[in-house]
Amino acid sequence: MQATSFTYHTKIREVFSEMSQVVVGQERLLNRLLIGLFTGGHILLEGVPGLAKTLTINTLAKVLELDFQRIQFTPDLLPADLIGTMIFNQKTAEFEVKQGPIFANLILADEVNRSPAKVQAALLEAMQEKQVTIGEETFILDRPFLVLATQNPVEQEGTYPLPEAQVDRFMMKVFVDYLNKDEELEVMRRMSNMNFDYEVQPVLGKEDLAAIRNEINGITISETLERYIIELVFATRRPMDYNLRDEARYIQFGVSPRASIHLNLAAKALAYFDRREYVLPEDIKEVAPDVFNHRIMLNYEAEADGVSTLQVIDSILRKVAIGR
Repeated sequence: MQATSFTYHTKIREVFSEMSQVVVGQERLLNRLLIGLFTGGHILLEGVPGLAKTLTINTLAKVLELDFQRIQFTPDLLPADLIGTMIFNQKTAEFEVKQGPIFANLILADEVNRSPAKVQAALLEAMQEKQVTIGEETFILDRPFLVLATQNPVEQEGTYPLPEAQVDRFMMKVFVDYLNKDEELEVMRRMSNMNFDYEVQPVLGKEDLAAIRNEINGITISETLERYIIELVFATRRPMDYNLRDEARYIQFGVSPRASIHLNLAAKALAYFDRREYVLPEDIKEVAPDVFNHRIMLNYEAEADGVSTLQVIDSILRKVAIGR
């Protein structure tokens, strides 16, 4: 296999630098967004309001010269509001297609669990098929196409939880946490200055993103680590086969085959960011929680005992050996 050239490594560093001029902290969030963007995986974000999720995504779109659309999901939203509809042109006496906001490169589906199942299904179909059908016409969505959906974990009233089978279409679920004291102090200082209006400069374009994807595709992963990924996946499905007795009490359903694919891709992207031509076990372990946490279903006993999905994943990562 041809060696990876890391042509764009400096540019990727510039993306982080340019983003930091507007967004304070959230390096881990940006890292995961770039992994999704470079490998074609959609991201589900969960965190309380006010953590700069929208600002981060909007700024990233500007730095990468991508079309950005923010869609606020509400209970009265219709699928046509998302993908578009047919409208009647009185001048020509014909129906014409009016495309919806889904026709962009970066889509922020804000509070996706606020809208009913039909709207969620329309979004998730576009994510999976990378195309939209309006009337009798089918439209291929522009590439890259990345959906970043947010969920508010605080309020559950008036929400429509995403079905597990549809949540599985997201590559990763990323928890966005509060900033530390110094970072929040910097945010306060910046936003208290009403003249602060930094304009980010474009760093990469669409052609660059396609080239980066090809370079990441050149990252090698040994057969031992490929099998390690499979062992981790099967440990969530058949924990008793791995002597995970405590975990078996809590797991109702393990992860799907998409988990192994996405974990492989995410680990390669991490290796690429570190200028390595090969994947290390640490790469797999670092992204496994983000890839697994929305795919493992725990039972009521786990809820009663206060056991979280991330605790179960951490236990699996500690107990399942490489080269088992």
